[in-house]
Amino acid sequence: MKSNWEVRKLGEVCEFVRGPFGGSLKKNIFKSEGYAVYEQQHAIYDQFDDIRYFIDEHKFNEMKRFELKSGDLIMSCSGTMGKIAIVPKDIRKGIINQALLKLTPNAKLNIYFLRMWMESQDFQDQLSKFTKGAAIKNVASVAVLKNILIPLPALSEQKRIVEILDKAFENISQAKNIAEKNLDNADEIFESYLQSIFKNKGDGWEEKNIGEICDLMTGGTPSRAKREYFEEGKIRWLVSGDVNMGEIYECNGRITELGMSNSSAKYLPVNSIVMALNGQGKTRGTVAMLHIKATCNQSLVSIYPKDIKKILPEYIYHNLNNRYKEIRKITSDSDNDRRGLNMPLIRNIRLTYPKTIAEQRQFIEKFSTLSQKTKLLETIYEKKLTDLEELKKSILQKAFKGELTGVST
Repeated sequence: MKSNWEVRKLGEVCEFVRGPFGGSLKKNIFKSEGYAVYEQQHAIYDQFDDIRYFIDEHKFNEMKRFELKSGDLIMSCSGTMGKIAIVPKDIRKGIINQALLKLTPNAKLNIYFLRMWMESQDFQDQLSKFTKGAAIKNVASVAVLKNILIPLPALSEQKRIVEILDKAFENISQAKNIAEKNLDNADEIFESYLQSIFKNKGDGWEEKNIGEICDLMTGGTPSRAKREYFEEGKIRWLVSGDVNMGEIYECNGRITELGMSNSSAKYLPVNSIVMALNGQGKTRGTVAMLHIKATCNQSLVSIYPKDIKKILPEYIYHNLNNRYKEIRKITSDSDNDRRGLNMPLIRNIRLTYPKTIAEQRQFIEKFSTLSQKTKLLETIYEKKLTDLEELKKSILQKAFKGELTGVST
């Protein structure tokens, strides 16, 4: 940091207002129209138009100290913590709720400089020291936050730093957009190729429901209350997250013989396809090839051909693996739907396939080759995105140490 920069406590250059206690904003007081109640989503997504809750004028006047004004900065204070947004002009009049912190800088502190510093690793590191809560982190008291130290160059210097960072971040954003577009294009090309195969199927292809040509089975979870069902277990036991490996040669889960005999867990066919019925994030609908002897819990279903002389499990795997988005939508029209898949839904998934095993092997080889090339491209573009994010962090770190080229003292 530059020797002529001040270091001040955040409370010396900002006014803090933490949102009201939750009991002050019970749902029974909310109106269909009126004064806005701003929530964490407004800091997280940096948008102020989507308002879910409103209060009347009487309640607004009662809670006037929590009013949000243009030029304030808000920060999320629970769960998704430390997300920051500057309040723009002409927002709907309203107040913050209990999950937000409002900061109003004084004349010595540029609001954009403050926002950028609060996005830096220096601030985030200091913030993490003052958080509490095990499962969901919560920002500590305002009194503690006021003691966080901020580097404070002259106001003209702050403005110059903001200008340099704005330009650098604009270039980074453009580079990220290009990398993300290239990543999407790689996926689209692969999907387009697969769709062309399955839509323009050759002569002698079959089309059947999975339930007609495959056996399906799922598993179970031994009672967690029985330690003897798990401790020193030797039997591999899959859970939904294991499908993210794509090819399963090992897993962490284990149960005992006693646990298996006292639950619905059972051995799955080796070389079967396992699909996640539910799970966090992108897990639902994901498939993997099982190459080991293993059991599973009830969140997975095993799919195995009734006759491997008619259809190969590897063909089924590649077919389903590349229909991920389609399969996730079976439960609804929205990718965001959290309802799980189930056996009847999976049995009704249609499969098209060549009648001969020789042709199936040819397609498996094509799928594998193209999939490997696509994954290589994805790895390259994902690394590019990671590198750009690290570059942004590095530039921020240099900025608040006074090491940016072109920034004078």
